[in-house]
Amino acid sequence: MDDIIITGSEEDAITWIKSNMSRAFDMTDLGLLHYCLGVEVWQTGRSIFVLLAKYVRSLLDKFRMEDCKISSTPMEKGLKLSDKTDSKAVSESLYRQLVGSLIYLTTTRPDPSFVVSFISRFMTMPEVEHWTTTKRALRYVKGTLDFGILYSGSKDPRLCVYTDSDWEGSVDDKKSTSGHVFGLGMGVVTWTSKKQHAVALSSTEAEYRGALKGACEAFWLRRMLSVM
Repeated sequence: MDDIIITGSEEDAITWIKSNMSRAFDMTDLGLLHYCLGVEVWQTGRSIFVLLAKYVRSLLDKFRMEDCKISSTPMEKGLKLSDKTDSKAVSESLYRQLVGSLIYLTTTRPDPSFVVSFISRFMTMPEVEHWTTTKRALRYVKGTLDFGILYSGSKDPRLCVYTDSDWEGSVDDKKSTSGHVFGLGMGVVTWTSKKQHAVALSSTEAEYRGALKGACEAFWLRRMLSVM
């Protein structure tokens, strides 16, 4: 059994697609989308709000953190961790499960993207300090349970981008991390946080590298939007 989401601005076209597909496949029309693959969808006449509140609750239950204290930030300010610390090793399987779950969370949450990218670097032989940082990210998510992305109609749907970079954020290879987030009209449409491929020799160079990545993405998005 597979799920399929059909969306568009033309009701007649949607009806035609569903009618033709139902002739070829055994299908059940569940009506307006409310929930799919853990993603909750709240729709009104003029807006769509997507979030993963139920998914987060299941994570808190799975890792026995329902009663944990809420963190106001996803990560400790200025924190830098190495592959090898002075702390003890933790379960590699458990660490990967939690990090993988947080990676899926970033499909509707740009705000924890940096810390999720950061903790993903320690999948092999994680230690207590890595695990503590990962649990802090989950404590932050608990306090922002109802955060998501709101998409609403806009008379001026401009494409805009914000980019940023740290400098030598990685202790082990001295590489910087850059990220960008794109907004279209009133909603965020794409975002990323990723370690740069080469070592930047200055903070200015790190910023330029991040801006270049954002510009390349902007060029691709503008071409895609121009043919829609």
